[in-house]
Amino acid sequence: MSTLSDPRFAEALSHLADYLGSHLRVSIAALALGLAVSFPLALLARNRPPLRNLLLGLASVVQTVPGLALLALFYPLLLALAAVSLRWFGLSFSAFGFLPAVLALALYSMLPVLRNTITGLNGVDAGLIEAAKGVGMTERQALTMVELPLALPVIMAGIRTAAVWVIGTATLSTPIGQTSLGNYIFAGLQTQNWVLVVFGCVAAAVLALAVDQLLALIENGLRARSRARVGLGTATIALMVGVSLLPSLANSAARYTIGAKTFTEQYVLSALLSERLQAAGLSAASRAGLGSSVIYEALKSGDIDVYIDYSGTLWANQFHHTEQLPRDALLAALKADLAKDKVTLLGELGFENAYALVMPRKKAEALGIRSIEDLARHTSTMSIAGDYEFFSRPEWAALRDAYGLAFRVQRQMQPDFMYAAVASGEVDVIAGYTSDGLIAKYDLVVLDDPKQAIPPYDAILLLAPKRSDDRALQDALRPLLGRIDIATMQQANLRASGNDAESSPQAVARWLWEKIRK
Repeated sequence: MSTLSDPRFAEALSHLADYLGSHLRVSIAALALGLAVSFPLALLARNRPPLRNLLLGLASVVQTVPGLALLALFYPLLLALAAVSLRWFGLSFSAFGFLPAVLALALYSMLPVLRNTITGLNGVDAGLIEAAKGVGMTERQALTMVELPLALPVIMAGIRTAAVWVIGTATLSTPIGQTSLGNYIFAGLQTQNWVLVVFGCVAAAVLALAVDQLLALIENGLRARSRARVGLGTATIALMVGVSLLPSLANSAARYTIGAKTFTEQYVLSALLSERLQAAGLSAASRAGLGSSVIYEALKSGDIDVYIDYSGTLWANQFHHTEQLPRDALLAALKADLAKDKVTLLGELGFENAYALVMPRKKAEALGIRSIEDLARHTSTMSIAGDYEFFSRPEWAALRDAYGLAFRVQRQMQPDFMYAAVASGEVDVIAGYTSDGLIAKYDLVVLDDPKQAIPPYDAILLLAPKRSDDRALQDALRPLLGRIDIATMQQANLRASGNDAESSPQAVARWLWEKIRK
């Protein structure tokens, strides 16, 4: 089957208008904001060494912060500001998605614009400036008629660099709720759909090159004093932005927004929720790839309407409880905590997706390891791998302290890669997930937790405060409650890890519904 006829390619193509349009809008907005701030600051600081050094130093420090971290940091900051604004002025704004992405990306764009503007202007021959003043030009006239035209190639080089940086970094805005070409990459990595990953990377590269060439056209037009070139470049960028608004206008009609975290099971369950809402005649849009802390705050503030979380994650990470309770007691206490935030716990889906220590069955049998207690005697010579957040989560601290675990090496990696790594012997143990179908695929064994250091992780359906009395939404989703057992979810997750048309989240969600409705 050729690539163009591959159903996965068709799936990727179906999202292109939405993802590309959203990516372009956030990138252009961030670049425009960055220019609006950086260019005046560069003019102000170019002949003031202390201010110039301070601005360039601060902009350089921003560049040392990883893009994903910078984007993530803006979300809680804006969330706090929104709460203050609502309390003091009665006005609120969304801290989710577009705004934090624009602000973070604008900061990322500042260094090349500042540096190149200052360098370009200070590189103009002083004799030419003196000559301009000698024929009666004011400082402003000398700046606009002599210095800026001569410095233009250097300044435009900075703007073009900033544009490429912003467009590339915008792919990382998916976890804070901004739809972008990064949706392809995050979803592809989690579901091992390499067509999506390549499609997202190529689309981002093509967009960056296109914008770079349009900026080059504008630069050539300015240098040659060609209004036609400047107009064509500017009009094309404006047209691209205008066209990019069309998908968002269509999506704005969606009545409900479904959230999903950044792993395969969440993509499948999000697609299942969407399928159920559409079957009930309710329109729905998805916001997938959200970080664990971001998604709950987004629900609480009403930026999304519904999503599936796990009781242990909320208990330990969101509400910071350290005590261990039996499942029923924990769910009752958790429901009370959620009620304080006016979040509705509609019910449990019927399965548990808990963290668990997992290792190859043959190795466990050879060493006589059946539980984490048995494992503790061997950890000094073993390596362990976890996902990106596991070793900073309270569950790891609880496990480590309860059993005295002291592994020789700790590694972090993409969740799906962990299973292949432990099966091939790259690591000895992984922090896996009990509902993952890859456990059976690679013949791995889940180690018992006799001290119950890990809390229960029931999959639970949560509704935003504004949906607490929404009977249509609740009636559409109630048929899912208590219907998905652990074996069925493992099968679904295993199907989603394939590489064919039937492994897409939408196809697996349809299979899952047919399975549980019987």
